[in-house]
This record gives sequence, C-alpha cells and structure tokens, in this order.
Amino acid sequence: MQIFRGFHHPGIAPACALTIGNFDGVHRGHQAMLALLNNEARHRAVPSCVMTFEPHPRDYFAEVTRKPELAPARIATLRDKLTELARCGVDQCVVLSFDARLSSQVPDAFIDGVLVRGLGARYVLVGDDFRFGAKRAGDYAMLDAAGSANGFDVARMNSYEVHGSRVSSSAVRQALGRGDMPGVAALLGRPYSISGHVVHGRKLGRELGFRTINLRFSHWKPAASGIFAVHAHGLGDAPLHGVANLGIRPSLDPRDINGGRVLLETHVLQWPAALGPEEGYGKIIRVELLHKLHDELKYDSLDALKAGIAKDCDDARAYFASTRRQTTRDRI
Repeated sequence: MQIFRGFHHPGIAPACALTIGNFDGVHRGHQAMLALLNNEARHRAVPSCVMTFEPHPRDYFAEVTRKPELAPARIATLRDKLTELARCGVDQCVVLSFDARLSSQVPDAFIDGVLVRGLGARYVLVGDDFRFGAKRAGDYAMLDAAGSANGFDVARMNSYEVHGSRVSSSAVRQALGRGDMPGVAALLGRPYSISGHVVHGRKLGRELGFRTINLRFSHWKPAASGIFAVHAHGLGDAPLHGVANLGIRPSLDPRDINGGRVLLETHVLQWPAALGPEEGYGKIIRVELLHKLHDELKYDSLDALKAGIAKDCDDARAYFASTRRQTTRDRI
C-alpha cells in the first residue's frame, strides 16, 4: 500500500475508488466496507484509496476548545491503522492533516478541491452516518448530487452488525474500557494489538527482576488501560507469553525518562536466550492484549510493586494454562 501525506504528490494515482473516514481500529464494519471498495475499484480498473485524518477531527476540536473530554479514546496508533488498511488490500492511503484550514473548508470546496481535482475520484463509498465540510454541513444527498454533476458514482453502506449489535469504533472503545478482550476480538475480527519500536525506559524492571520491553502509545488517551496477559510477536519464531502494563504507571515518578507518556510495558515470561539481553531494542514488535487481569494500581513501595508484578505473572501463567487446557478439550 502506498501512503501519502496529503494529495499533492507526483506518485499518487490520477483516479481512484475512494472511501473517507477515521477508521480507528479498522473493525469488521470497516473491513466489509473496504472489501466492497476494492471490488468496485477492480470493476473500474482504478486503485482503491482510503482518505483518513491525523489528528482525529475530535482531537483537533478538543484542543482548539480546550475541552480534552471531547477527544475520543484512541483505539489504534496511526502505524497500526495503516498496517490494517494494507492487510485489507487497500492500494493507497491519503493521510490529511486535520487543521484549521481543513476544518473550515465548506463542502463544495472539499468536493471540488479534494475529491475531483485532488484525487480524481471515480467512485466514493461512505458510511450511513457520513458528514463532511465545515460544521458538518455536507451530507450524503449533497455528495450524491455532486457525483452526478462531476462524473463520479456515490454509494452508501449501511451499518454492519454482529449478533444483532452494530459494529462501530464506539462499540470497540466501550469493550476496551470494560476490559472485555474477547468482545473486542469479536468486533475487530482479530485480537487487539499494539505495535511499534522497542524503546529504552527507566530500566527499573531489571532492578526488580522483571525486565520489560517498552512501546510508546502515541496518544495521551488510549481506549484500553491496565494489566494484561499478552502475546508478544517479533522477538522470535513464535509468539511469547507475557504480562503487560498499558498506561501511565502510577507507582512511578512522573518525571521519569518517558516523561509521563503512555507506555505499553511487556514482561516476557520466558525471555529467549538466543535473543540476548539487549537485542530487543529497536525491533518492531506487536503485542496482542488477550485478557485483562486488572486496572493499573498504585503501590506504596518498590517492594509492594515487585510483589504485585510477581502476582500478575502468576495470574498470566494461570490464564495461559487454562486456555491451553481449553484448546486441548476442543481438539478432543
């Protein structure tokens, strides 16, 4: 998949089949929409294209109005969103910076400047609740009329449901907030995961006897938080069992090396000897959050923190043992 920041690039296709949205989580409803988009692109012999935004429009308005409560909890980083879009077979992705200029653009200017002259849209697919332009003044009827006038087809996809419930990014956020990881996996069609480069931390885990591999979550408000049993991918041939903390680490000094940023800190229960103690740094790994053990806790001392981590490791081992037994019973 080709990725473009904006649409003023010589390598961008002169025409495309397009869909527009935030695609936070790339859940099963998004996947169904992208499958339809790819099919329509093939019929028209043009590439499929996703237009998405960074930051999320609601993040932008939360900052402008100084109302952080307006910002949505973020399901996925931009890296993970782009990875999932590529897995869905999208040919190109255009990431637009959502800023004052874009937020004030009237619907007609967006259609003419972005859809027609910028991307050469031949087909535009949107969701049933799609709105666009300044103050969300543009709707499906306006887009459909513009398509007839400018020579592109417009289609709308209804909500996608699983077991009678609508699949949406809001539903994924709610399930993550509850710690319902099986429910999240059902909405996403895959286990929930976070990926990124392994970064250096304070290295307190080594002092406590529980070394960790650390990923930064590049948003201040993740949809999930707490302690999880996890699978870590990218450190060997097979996924490794582990226990991870996603959050702000309330037991540590907020002035530590990571400056109070949200981290995903993963302790691998059995570190592969062949990897060596330092060879995780710089690697791109993916951590699947399989089962929530509990919310983040604030411990009064390092000894209490060490005991808490040890219990979390025991609970994670018990979870993996129970899933192994269940898998064995299912096979029988």
